[in-house]
Amino acid sequence: MKPDPAVQELLDKQAIADVLQRYARTLDWLDDAGQAGCYWPDAHIDYGFFTGTAADFVPVVMQIERASQRRWHFLSAPAIRFHSADSASVECYGMATGIRQQDDGTWSGGLYGGRYLDEFERRGSEWRISRRQYIMDWKTPLD
Repeated sequence: MKPDPAVQELLDKQAIADVLQRYARTLDWLDDAGQAGCYWPDAHIDYGFFTGTAADFVPVVMQIERASQRRWHFLSAPAIRFHSADSASVECYGMATGIRQQDDGTWSGGLYGGRYLDEFERRGSEWRISRRQYIMDWKTPLD
């Protein structure tokens, strides 16, 4: 028996939100496999400094994250608009920081704010990012 369409939409929204939270958590905990599982391998990714497929992006972003001793990613609640039962446009805001301890014991790094403009696809029963554009709106040093 198929769920009521309104209930199915809520279940799909939660599944998409779960992917976004997994994205942030896997960056913070340096979980390569978990990060890769947020995207379809053929997803088109554009972060400005990187444009290509998700399969090529994940090793690049994880190397960047490993350069920081401490990482923290926070995402807003997503705005989700369905195009069909298996596709949606999703936007959310994000803040992130990466810091490292200097030789003198002080910490330095940066704080970044931006937006994730995503396309999600459900393939089989699983939602993942099929296209992502990240727009950095601001950054500030943390000294």
